[in-house]
Parts: sequence; structure tokens; C-alpha cells
Amino acid sequence: MNLLSKHETRRRLLRGLPDSDLIHTQVNQWFQSPQGSAVLTAELEAVRPIVSRFFGYHILQIGCSEEHSLIAESPAGHKIIFSPSYRAGSTHAVANNEELPLANDSIDAVVLHHALDFTENSHKLLREATRVLRPGGQMLIIGFNPASHWGFWKLFKRKTLIPWRARFLSRRRLTDWLKLLDLHIDSVRFSLHFLPIKYSRCLKHAPRLERFGNRLRNPFGGAYIIVCLKQVVPLTPVLPRWRPLRARAAVLPAAENVRAKIH
Repeated sequence: MNLLSKHETRRRLLRGLPDSDLIHTQVNQWFQSPQGSAVLTAELEAVRPIVSRFFGYHILQIGCSEEHSLIAESPAGHKIIFSPSYRAGSTHAVANNEELPLANDSIDAVVLHHALDFTENSHKLLREATRVLRPGGQMLIIGFNPASHWGFWKLFKRKTLIPWRARFLSRRRLTDWLKLLDLHIDSVRFSLHFLPIKYSRCLKHAPRLERFGNRLRNPFGGAYIIVCLKQVVPLTPVLPRWRPLRARAAVLPAAENVRAKIH
């Protein structure tokens, strides 16, 4: 990762310019904090039964941290997690999330773990994830919900900090994008029913609040979990265009062509 001066780092943060290495480092460090760890634990618990039903040969996770896998419970034989930037000692291949080195229609399931929240071009990343997903494949999207107490707290937080630097895409906007890409929404649920606090003493109650919010099916959780299906484009059969045959002249029997002579 390129080393940036403190002045340059501050300038980029204040201007809101996305720097992939900087964001990925910040997100990875946040997941190791008490607040980020509670978020990751709640999301893992929510997606485990979903991912365990993702069958196929290849499953891909796209996110900001390759160190935290949400696809370990999948029965898919080949699990792919790219590292968004080079890290010493990492065994993961490095790839740009918006330009994946994968063939079209080659992945059976894709998991977007806050990938749309921390990227320069959310729509481009979603198109790229759809491109590599095979027809009939499933996509799981995890993103911060702006219509929640987490979204409300974002209004009063510094936008240079994680998670408040995230985009917090609305579910309605994301639904419109999914329709344009022929992705059919199969189910929607919510997670992060606890307050976005960062104190360990308060976060120890997060699992109990998660269970309570899930029982109530609270639609104002801090994160939405959307499962969608890439629709199969029906093949239109091409029918041969036969030229109509010209009708042959009717041939009358010879007996009818003979006129009787009247004497």
C-alpha cells in the first residue's frame, strides 16, 4: 500500500475522495473494534442459514476485507475472496472489485458484504457482480440501511470515520438497480437491531437485542440483507419464414371441357 502523508490523507478524507487502500484499511480495522466486531457477529448469524443453501461449484464474496469470510458455511467447493489491495502475508489474489478477473456467467453465487457502501461507483460494482453471476444464480447483498437508527446517527457523525463514511444506499434505489439488471428479489430481512454505540459494556447486550429484533421482524434494522436471483432470459425460437407456394391452376377433367353440340 502506498504511504500517504498525513496532510494528503486528511485532504482526501475531508474531500470525500475514495482511496481504495485507505478505505479497505479503515474498514478492516473497524471490524476489529468492539463496534465492528458486534456488527460482523450479528451479520454472520443472520446470513449463515442463507449461505448454507447456496449450492454450486463457485461462490464469490466481494467486500472490503478478505480476512472476514461470510461464505464459509456454503457447500460450494470453490470459495473465492479477492483482496482489494496488496497486503504482506496475504494468500488471496488481488483484484479490483469493479473489474473482476472472471468470465461472464461463471459464478454460482455472489455475496456483496458492504461492497456497495464502500466503493467509488456502486452501480458499476453491482453491474460487474451481475456480469459474473450465472443465469439462475443467487446474489446476497448486505448494506447499511439509511431508514434506521444507524442512518439517523450518520447525520450527526463525521463522514470521515467508519462506518459513517459508507454510502447507506436506500433500499428503494437499490431495488431499481436490481430491476434494471434483471435481478429478481427473493427475500429481504434486516439486521443490526442494536444502537450504533461503540462501548464494550453496552455492546454485550447486542446479541439479545438482535434476537428480539429478528422475532419482531423489525424493518428498521441498521443493515438490510437482500437475496435476489439472476433471471434467465427466455430464448425466442426463430421460426423459418417459408415462402407461400403459388397455387397451381386447377385442371378440369377432360370430360367437363367437351361441349355437347346441339343439332
